[in-house]
Order: sequence, then structure tokens, then C-alpha cells
Amino acid sequence: MSDLIEQQREHFENISEKYYNARKSTNHLYLKELMWRFFFKNKTQLKDNQLSVLEPMCGYSEGKSILERNIGVLGSYEGFDYSSVLVEKVKEMNPDLNVYVQDVSTFKSDKKFDVIIIIGGLHHVPSMCEEVVQNLRNNLKSQGAFIVLEPTHNNIIFRKIRERIYNKNTLFDQETEKAFRLKELNNLFLNNGYKLADQMYPGLLSYILFYNPDAFPFLNIGGKGLVKLAFKIDSFFFRNYIGRKLSFATLSMFTID
Repeated sequence: MSDLIEQQREHFENISEKYYNARKSTNHLYLKELMWRFFFKNKTQLKDNQLSVLEPMCGYSEGKSILERNIGVLGSYEGFDYSSVLVEKVKEMNPDLNVYVQDVSTFKSDKKFDVIIIIGGLHHVPSMCEEVVQNLRNNLKSQGAFIVLEPTHNNIIFRKIRERIYNKNTLFDQETEKAFRLKELNNLFLNNGYKLADQMYPGLLSYILFYNPDAFPFLNIGGKGLVKLAFKIDSFFFRNYIGRKLSFATLSMFTID
């Protein structure tokens, strides 16, 4: 298990520069702005409350920026990642930020947080995500929010497409990465004492075209107008059966009593 974590760390460090540079794409950033704004627009209970936030597997601390744009100033922020290279880069950009090197599978803390956010992290530790979700429950306050965005599939055709992509595209490590079946992702939380508070299925046309410019640069076509149009069409399906069946990703908020 530890060998797989080390393999995933080495893989991501090898592609991190390409990943970072590609995700500064205008279309990609605009899509994420639209997606997260849509997700948070009905979550008034989170806004302007200066919440305490933990971001495990923080990468470039993207979750912090997303929360600040959508719920306001944070009361406190703490993030960690297994990659010392990423942590050093984050600290170069923001020396005062509380980020540090830590393996999510062995993380222990007595602190309680209002929000825990993981963006595309759990599928990188498929062999231990059960333990991760169990352990992090101890760090979430009562009625706190665990926000998670993960690649998912809910039909066999899309599962086969994703497996082929993981096998063929060097941006992915098929030995250590595994997308979730939607039911599998939900049960990961529900079976460990969480309740589903909201779920959105953004992995539709706009996501396919613009969310992964590092892996599929040939799909990054057009400009912000096309991003907005594709997103608008997708938004009709974000919380219904069609979107659930066809989405390549799921954005969820879980909570505990």
C-alpha cells in the first residue's frame, strides 16, 4: 500500500509542471468559476461565516481559492499534501500559508473543522480511501461540510472509456488511479456515518471539453463564449437522472450530525 502511494507521488511530481501550466488555461479557469459558483449558490449557510477549513491532498491549494471566492473570507486554513515538491511550490507563492507535507492515509489531528474539501484526491488512493474517509470524519464538526469532487461513472460504457484513457494517456497512472462508480463513492461516505447534503453532476460536455486541458489539449477549443454555452446546456442536467447517468464527475457535499 505504501509503495502505491509513493508511486503516485512520483508520478504526480513528474507531471506537476505540465499539470500546473495547462490549468492556467482561460477556458479551464472559466469553467471552474462557473461550476463552483453554481454549486455554492444555494449554500447560504456556508457564506460569510469565516469557517475553519482543512484541505487534505491539497495540491496547489485550489480548494482554498475556490472557497474564498464562493463563501467569503476563511476563518482559518490548513492544507497538506504528500508531495514535498508541491508544498514547496505553494509556499513559494504564499509563504504564510499553513501547508505542510503529510500522508493522508496516516493523518491524525485533534482539530475540528467546519469544512473539509478534497478536489480529485480520493481516486488517487483507491486502496485506502475507506480509511481516509473514516479518519477525516473525526476532524469534521457536527453539521460541518465535507466537499468532494471526484471522477465517477454510472454506466459501463463510460467506465470502459475511462479505463482506456487511464491505460493510454501518460498523464494518468492506471496502476494507482481508479475512478469511482457513483454508488461506490456515495457508499464510501454513507457507510461511514455521513449524510448526503447535496450532489451535482458536472462531468458533461463542458467538463469533457475544458476541465482536463493537460490530458486532452485538442479538446480545448473555442473561447469563453463556447464554455458558457456548453455549461448552460449542461446545467439543465446537473441534478437529474440524465446528468447522473452521463456525468464523468460528481461534486458532492456530505455532512455529519
